[in-house]
Amino acid sequence: MNLMAGRKDLYFNFIVLLLATFFNNYLSSSVQLHSSNINDILLHNELVFVNFYADWCRFSQILSPVYDEAAGKVKEEFPQEGKVVFGKVDCDKESGISSQYHVSKYPTLKLFRYGQLTKREYRGQRSADALAQFVKEQLKDNIQRVASMDDLDNIDRKKRHVIGYFDSEQGLDFANYQRVASMLRDDCQFYAAVGEMSSPERIAGNKLLFRPTNVDHSDIPYTGSMSDQNLLQAWSTDKCVPLVREITFENAEELTEEGLPFLILFHHPDDTETAEAFRRIVSRELITEKNTINCLIADGLKFSHPLYHLGKTTNDLPILAIDSFRHMYLWPHSAKADIERPGLLKQFVTDLHSGKLHREFHHGPDATQVQQNQLDDKSHIPKDNDGKPAQPTTPPESTFKKLAPSRNRYTLIRDEL
Repeated sequence: MNLMAGRKDLYFNFIVLLLATFFNNYLSSSVQLHSSNINDILLHNELVFVNFYADWCRFSQILSPVYDEAAGKVKEEFPQEGKVVFGKVDCDKESGISSQYHVSKYPTLKLFRYGQLTKREYRGQRSADALAQFVKEQLKDNIQRVASMDDLDNIDRKKRHVIGYFDSEQGLDFANYQRVASMLRDDCQFYAAVGEMSSPERIAGNKLLFRPTNVDHSDIPYTGSMSDQNLLQAWSTDKCVPLVREITFENAEELTEEGLPFLILFHHPDDTETAEAFRRIVSRELITEKNTINCLIADGLKFSHPLYHLGKTTNDLPILAIDSFRHMYLWPHSAKADIERPGLLKQFVTDLHSGKLHREFHHGPDATQVQQNQLDDKSHIPKDNDGKPAQPTTPPESTFKKLAPSRNRYTLIRDEL
């Protein structure tokens, strides 16, 4: 009997050991993040995948073991320090962190690369295999090595490219290039010509070029030091993330996540002239506003619903407006004839930041503006039935705020626009 009992105890201990090993491999593979450790973990790892959750949320409870299992799968393949971390934030206990990253629904999955939040939340399938595969894909080297210099003549000019010419893949220059390529993988395509074939381009050392989308535009060389990672990052970001972007149904929610108001030109898809004029005036007058407003162009035929809220139709295109995520404000000039008149667009943005657009919509034009309008033959003040200046109605509510991440869903509903 004692022998049998001993065997049972041994068997029981063996099962406990197996279970403990299993749970240790998976449950300990994700790291609890809080205010005292999050900055250190974000800054000292190439990739940090974060699950923002709430214990009371049923969907968070369902995802939790799946997320931990995915963390275990990735840890097995990438065990080295500083490579990848699966992190978790309890948003009830760490409300400051969840507010900092604009988390308003649970669970939310965000990706950080070298300490910087990437633009897209994860909205794919929520299985352990899918989560693990997503992270593994993000860890892949996205620099395309060319077999010959002729390959660079055949790249797609509809996309933005950065091309590097290196003597070898060893050393700080190429390491910095890899880091920049990783951080901007969603914005540019990166190429590398390495070794003897690139020597004619490397007379003064390793070299970097930006190739714009337009075939008529020449390559733009990087003139800074390749060993200066911060300078290289700033230059590449400036080139790969243009001042004016196109908003689509696919990226609308991503753009709202950036939290900046929209200055948006609705144009007919055949009207490329107005779109180019908009890009020119933005580059001349609004380059200092890059971190305060998103300058966008939109296909006015596809995005007809916001026009309806502005009291316009597709027959009125092109139309320029600001969506503050609270209200929409229509530009009081012709988007066709006046878009490049000096100072007008800059003043429109300035009036948004100062609160003037909101104030005048609710309380009418400022007194100084009324006097100016009376002196200006080219403009007039709308009158009511008594001949007095008409009081504006409440501005239309924001349309694009509906595309921001909600508490109840993770994907864009196309019919909302």
